[in-house]
Amino acid sequence: MTDLTNKQARFVREYLVDLNAKQAAIRAGYSPRSAEVEGSRLLRHPKVSAAIARERREVSKRTGITPESVVTELAKLGFSDIRKAISWRSNVTETGEEDEDGVPATRVTNEVTLRNSDDIDDATAAAITEISQTKDGALKVKLADKRAALVDIGRHLGMFRTGSAPSDESGDGQARPSAGKSSGDDGWDGLLQ
Repeated sequence: MTDLTNKQARFVREYLVDLNAKQAAIRAGYSPRSAEVEGSRLLRHPKVSAAIARERREVSKRTGITPESVVTELAKLGFSDIRKAISWRSNVTETGEEDEDGVPATRVTNEVTLRNSDDIDDATAAAITEISQTKDGALKVKLADKRAALVDIGRHLGMFRTGSAPSDESGDGQARPSAGKSSGDDGWDGLLQ
């Protein structure tokens, strides 16, 4: 970052903390009153944006976290299936009594079984965010937000940009409407509503 001013270099470091340009500008020493404008301007500055990209690549290299690994983890959440962690069923049994019309009375009992942790695959285990026990001894299992993970994956893949559609397999980079979609619609964004 030798080709940047001290303030610009500090902005780059601060921006990488939380990706908030306004707060990074303030922490880098810019006036709070002009920080929003300065942050936006700095992000458009060619040398600053190049330094941010370079630092991001270095962080990715050091940590081993790549866009592909993040999408892989999001896919575990987005495509998780609770049936791989829990099974449930209802049992209907006769009580031995009859109602006033002579119809045998029944009782429904529900049975929920949590699978042994050794039997849960890694993808399903990654999607479990919480296992807790209630006061009465019942277990509660909470999975990650599937919809949020799928939306994040879709955004990463460019599915939710206005006017976009999936490209064909020709590799020419031209987006074409898929079968059943008119070319005049707003792309994939309608799926989120």
